[in-house]
Amino acid sequence: MINELVEVPRRVVAGVAASLVIAVAVVLTAMAEGSGQQPVSASVADRFSAERAMVHLNRFATEPRPLGSPASDRARDYVADQLRSAGFSVEVQRSVGARASTGLASFGRVDNVVATLPGRDSTGTVLLAAHYDSAAMGPGASDDGAAVAAMVEVGRMVAAQGGGRNDLVLLFTDGEEDGVLGAEAFVREHPLGRKGGVVLNWEARGVSGPSLMFETSAQNAGLVSLFADAVPHPRGDSSMVEVYRMLPNNTDFSALSGAGFTGLNFAYIEESSFYHTAGDSIANLDRGSLQHHGENMLHLTRALREADLPGLTSDHDATYFRLFGFMITYSDALVWPFALLAVLAVVALAVVARRRRLMSVPRMLLGAVSAVLPLAVAGLLGQVLWSVLVWVRPGYDLMGGLLHRPLAFQVTLAALAATALLGWYVVLRRRLGPAALAVGALVWPAVLGVVCAAAAPGASFLFALPALSAATGALLAMLRWPAAALTVGALVPAALLPALARNLFNGVGLAFGGAGAVCLVLFGLTLLPVIELLMPSTAGRATAAVPLTAAVLSMALAGAGLVADDFDGQHPRRSHLAYVLDADSGEASWVSGEAEPTDWTREHVRNRDVSRLPQGYARGDLWTGRPSRCPSKDRWSKYEPATATP
Repeated sequence: MINELVEVPRRVVAGVAASLVIAVAVVLTAMAEGSGQQPVSASVADRFSAERAMVHLNRFATEPRPLGSPASDRARDYVADQLRSAGFSVEVQRSVGARASTGLASFGRVDNVVATLPGRDSTGTVLLAAHYDSAAMGPGASDDGAAVAAMVEVGRMVAAQGGGRNDLVLLFTDGEEDGVLGAEAFVREHPLGRKGGVVLNWEARGVSGPSLMFETSAQNAGLVSLFADAVPHPRGDSSMVEVYRMLPNNTDFSALSGAGFTGLNFAYIEESSFYHTAGDSIANLDRGSLQHHGENMLHLTRALREADLPGLTSDHDATYFRLFGFMITYSDALVWPFALLAVLAVVALAVVARRRRLMSVPRMLLGAVSAVLPLAVAGLLGQVLWSVLVWVRPGYDLMGGLLHRPLAFQVTLAALAATALLGWYVVLRRRLGPAALAVGALVWPAVLGVVCAAAAPGASFLFALPALSAATGALLAMLRWPAAALTVGALVPAALLPALARNLFNGVGLAFGGAGAVCLVLFGLTLLPVIELLMPSTAGRATAAVPLTAAVLSMALAGAGLVADDFDGQHPRRSHLAYVLDADSGEASWVSGEAEPTDWTREHVRNRDVSRLPQGYARGDLWTGRPSRCPSKDRWSKYEPATATP
């Protein structure tokens, strides 16, 4: 009895200490990986300065710049003049860009600014690309004004430095928002577009956050190695590349890489509720994101200008990611060995646990099979949460899950994941035993590591390394210092899996919040031995209170989120209204995709009659209405699509 009184407090203290260490690792990783850089003053001449780039941005990014608009012309002329004065040879490529997809074609006249700086002994072309047009709904200070301003400043610095082995081309495309029209025209018609080279493309899908390297061309090992060595604060990992390759999204990089360019694609993606709205403004732009964009751009440009560009050609991809502040890169030849090593570590853990009579094989297998329940329940709860939020606040439906102040809802998803995980664990720990559940749970990240090794090699590390680390920690815990060994084993999962969930929250928003919740449950599955240290020794009311507390916390956090994320002047509710003209019939219509039109939208739409819309345009449930008069061509800009109330 005395031994029990002594042992239980020791176990709880060890569990609390382990939990605190793991929580600190999660928080520090989030802070380190999610931050941009501090803006550098204009007085610092030898470094990229966001303050100097802001001077350029203020000259052209104060109003919308849609294709063919006077504001777009002014931006084009400003960029061309700045680069001519810096010493570049500048031409404006005037062409017609076109893009076709199923049921839809877009085309328009584009004016690409092409600025060149010849190298002294060139081995190829280094191409920097950004688009100077913006969506019609806002001034596009981030998308893509920040990259344009950074390129002007980097061009000025590189030209002033002089020399440079390889040819440098700065490409400022037009018409990107209408279907990458400028990039399409460049690779189709311009001699430099057909010549190929190494491209660095710069984008934004929010107004803050670090500049992420989120896409590469195939066989990227040489470029990834140069990126890791040249950039002082690299961000992004190879799982982003794998995910983006599966998506239908397009940037200028798509057209350029499709025409034979190799290269890297960068963007910052946080506070994406302002993306393609009037809120994509200079006032909302995080100067640290601009600084990070520009730093990466300058260092990579300098490195590539002096590199042997053909020597960067590789025959394989690289896995790359940051761990505890260090950039880790290795060849895809090591993906399968790591994945199989993780499986072997889990098998070894099962064998040792069985020999020590901590569990039986059938119970371990039941634990592995049953672990699908918290994963599935967490995913379902995440999607249910979004449905409830849209029902309570209909304005969320047009935001695509990218909310203004999502933090409380993201924590809600974490609490829902904890509810699913702890509910499963509490129900089965007495029936199957803690060891059977802990070992069985590690089967999932190990299997996912193998699946990704086959289907998406660059993402395998996210699951194989946590499984390997947690299993190794558990094996060492059976030998000596169990709490310390379990804590060390949990550090790799703590550095990788919550960061994956955070990237999903930022990238796809709460509309697919279930995916992030599943990642958090995977993280929790690697922590079951640590969780066991904190659990009461016997099942009962105290044990059942753990998942119930998480469930109550989830509801409280969701309510707090609704209070915190209400719409206001700085965080407006979106509206959707488009003016659609059938060029064949001459009939025009107002069209809205709102589920329930706002008062402003209802002034223009009345019913759901889509019979007057052009063939192929009527997709989904739309509201329509006839305009009071058909606009003349010189007043067309008045009827551009709107996505935010005035």
